[in-house]
Formats: sequence, C-alpha cells, structure tokens
Amino acid sequence: MDAVASPDVTGPDRGTALSLTFATWDHDRTMALHEGRVKVPGLELRSVLQPTSKLFPLAVSTAPYDITEMSISSYILQCARGIGDYVAIPAFVSRAFRHSGFFARQGAGIQSPRDFKGKRIGVPEYQMTAALWMRGILADDYGVAAEDIHWRTGALDEGIRRERLELALPPGMTVEPIEDGETLEQLLLAGKIDGLLAPKPPKAFLNGDTRLVRLFPDFETTEQGYHRRTGFFPIMHLIGLRRSLAEEHPWLAEALYHALVESRDLALKRLRDTWLGNANRLSLPWLNASMERTLAHLGPDFWSYGFTANRAELAAVCRYSVQQHLAPSLVEPESLFPPALLAT
Repeated sequence: MDAVASPDVTGPDRGTALSLTFATWDHDRTMALHEGRVKVPGLELRSVLQPTSKLFPLAVSTAPYDITEMSISSYILQCARGIGDYVAIPAFVSRAFRHSGFFARQGAGIQSPRDFKGKRIGVPEYQMTAALWMRGILADDYGVAAEDIHWRTGALDEGIRRERLELALPPGMTVEPIEDGETLEQLLLAGKIDGLLAPKPPKAFLNGDTRLVRLFPDFETTEQGYHRRTGFFPIMHLIGLRRSLAEEHPWLAEALYHALVESRDLALKRLRDTWLGNANRLSLPWLNASMERTLAHLGPDFWSYGFTANRAELAAVCRYSVQQHLAPSLVEPESLFPPALLAT
C-alpha cells in the first residue's frame, strides 16, 4: 500500500472545521469517508452519493460540490483549455481494464481491433475516459488512429446521451451523434454501424444475441498480458477539490489525499478479510480464485494511489488526449495536481 504520513494540518486558518460537500458514487474505496469512519482533520464532510452519470456533467458545468469524483478525460481536456473549477487529487477511485468492451457485429468483417480501421464504430461519448483508453489501445497496439474511424455517439442501449463537453475536432474527422431515441445497439444490429467501444456489455449481448461478438472473448487473459507489457491498470476517475478552496487552504489537498488513502486501505482490508473468511459473505462463487489471480498478476498494491507510482500511466492518458484531438496541447502530468501532492 502507499506509505501514509500524517500531514501537518495545523495553521492559522484551522480555527473551525470547514463544512464541505463530498460527492462520489458508492465505491467501497470512498465509503469510509461517506460514513464517517475516516475523518479529514479540519473538515466536516456532507456526503452526497450520486452515480457518475449525474456527477460528471455537473463537474464540468455548474460545479455544485466542493469535492467531487471526476472523469480523468474531462479533467485533462479542461486543464488543456485552461478552464475548470477543480484541481485533482491523485486518488484514483475508479480503474478498469478495457479489452472487454470491444464489440463487433457478426458479418461486419471485423476479426480484430485492426479491422476497425475505416469502419463505423459507436461510442457513448467521444471524450469519455473508457473511450480514451480504448482508442489508445487501438493506436498503440493495433495501429488504428482515432481519425481512421467514422465515429457515431449516443446512448449505448437505452436513454439519451450527449457529449458533456464541446469537441473541437480537426477537419475531415467524423464524430456524428445519433438521433435522440436511437441507440448504438439498435444501429449495430441493424447494420448501420459495424462495432462498438462499450463501457459495459450491451443488453443484447447479455441476453445472448449471437449477432454481437466480443473481440476478446478471454478478455481477462488479454488484460493480464496488457498489464505485464505496460504496467497500466487504467485510471478512470479521480477526485476533484474546488480550486478556490485549495488556494485558500493550502493544507486541504494533502489532508484530503491522506484521508482518501486511509479510506481505500480500509476497503481493501475488508475485501481481504472477506476473501480469507470462513464464510462466503459476497455472492461470488469464485472470489478466492479472482483474488489470487489479481495478486499474482498485479501485486499487493493493485489499487495504487499517488502521483509517483502512476506518472507513466498519467503521461499515457495525457498523450492519448492530444493524439485523439481532445486536448488542444499536451498536458504534463505534473500540472494536473497541487505541487504538494507530486511527492505522493
């Protein structure tokens, strides 16, 4: 686990506790803070539990919360544009391997991600972090650039979805929204697009529709190989602290970071206790096998927080953002976080 030192949180501005809103989804890694089992010295946190589908558009628009979960792709894009109400804390509350999300339609002539070149590919939002990582994999491992694909954006299998940030794409690059009321799944099955970059399996696939094909059926083995080659366990979300608060209270970012580490450590301890307990407390038949594979392939610090250990991965995400015509210029990883947290 990351080394946790007790930050110096004493100072002239610490007379009374700050009361701040703290908004994330109910990740086990954040729940000790929401429930008050972990405290941030000098803070009273007012808990807000919301799905990220609600939090992320708010974070880049009205910014109603003092501390909030954020998409790393949206955050990098805002940093490159010199806008945004938040500064990031290197507590990566969501990570996910992404090879499981490459889908194609049976008969579309797609056997490998290389075959995405020149095809019509759906993605819920062009700028979403899952898509950023998957396009990075396409470019780095299969030689397919973002501009090689005709992109369609919109709801995966229900509802309506639009880009949360305006795109500024180069001439000749096609990112075309679908119509309200349509879904990418419908268009794929109707032959109007050829494949998907999906953050979760489409409903038709889960229901056994054989017209939808996963390009990496044994995605766990592929993702293990990816981690061996790159060292990456893709960072999806981080925590944003309102920039004005970070500037007014210089101790705040570091105190918050250490509390987030403590909350994560409690969650991982509980997971370990559950795994090694003599009763199966989670409704997962092969929890033991999954935990043993995770530790064998990723090591004991498999959910790493902090800047130093994650700098190479952060640099890759920043590179992907500019290569995929999201960020207008390359953002250095050091510029994403308060200087006091670069040694974490």
